[in-house]
Amino acid sequence: MATLKNTTINDTGFFTMPSGTTAQRPASPTQGMTRYNTTLGYIEWYDGAGSTWRPIYQSPTLSIDYLVVGGGGGGGGAPYHGGGGGAGGMLTGTLSGLTTGTAYTITVGAGAPGYQSTLAGNTGSNSVINTTTAYGGGGGGGTGSDGPGGNGGSGGGATVRNSSPGTGTAGQGNNGGSGAPSGSEGPNYGAGGGGGAGAVGGNGTSTAGGAGGNGLQSSITGTATYYAGGGGGSVYATTPGGAGGLGGGGTGAYGPGSGNGTANTGGGGGGRDSRGSTNIGSGNGGSGIVIIKVSSSYTATFSAGITSSVDTSSVPGFKIYSVTAGTGTVTFS
Repeated sequence: MATLKNTTINDTGFFTMPSGTTAQRPASPTQGMTRYNTTLGYIEWYDGAGSTWRPIYQSPTLSIDYLVVGGGGGGGGAPYHGGGGGAGGMLTGTLSGLTTGTAYTITVGAGAPGYQSTLAGNTGSNSVINTTTAYGGGGGGGTGSDGPGGNGGSGGGATVRNSSPGTGTAGQGNNGGSGAPSGSEGPNYGAGGGGGAGAVGGNGTSTAGGAGGNGLQSSITGTATYYAGGGGGSVYATTPGGAGGLGGGGTGAYGPGSGNGTANTGGGGGGRDSRGSTNIGSGNGGSGIVIIKVSSSYTATFSAGITSSVDTSSVPGFKIYSVTAGTGTVTFS
């Protein structure tokens, strides 16, 4: 290796510097090292004080990829055939034109509680990144009046007797399933499943609760993972009820045993039929999530009240931030 001092290159051609992928960076870099990063597509230098590689020219704007999932709806129930809760809305995409040093809104929607006495399930809370909002899932239908499931990112499942299921928001989720129709309510008639991000909730039948609609997969973290599955509908006098949809949906049930939606998936809660058993609540919706994928040359800083983690290795050249709770802001530097 040559050592050059005070060197002048007197030519009109070019100078080719060392180049390689992010994975090929020097194992023990020192201050001022410079190279062309073929993974990221720019010249970078090593900042020893910050212990990080930085671009030689950093654009005034940046882009991030995101996944935003709203909180799941709670399952319906008391006292008869509760519909499954709808999954939270699910949105993916790219936000461009963001600037460093600017604080952007970020919120993770909470999952909604299922019914607690004689109520339908509640609607989940919205999740937000900047101006992009994924709506909370609708609550499952419930009470003895056989009302419809609630609307939301995905619709909650209906109870029986031809009641209408909840309606999902276009581009975010699907409708809930219908309950067993009038005239077919025996011997183990079931309520509809909650809608998922990828499919409508299953219809209840004379013998079973409808399954929750499946969610959708995202590979933003480097691993294909399902989010936003609907909750299963309840069924009378037998177990289990309708299965929860892929993506964290809870299982429906007769009596105790309806499942909660899985945390940080936006899954809907399972519906519950409480006849002949202690009147306890149905399944709660799972909380939502916000995931941000940004070039490894940037760092995200979150305000107080935000719970987050960062993965710097699963996707070479990128940092993956998973925000699992709270509301506040995120700033990039």
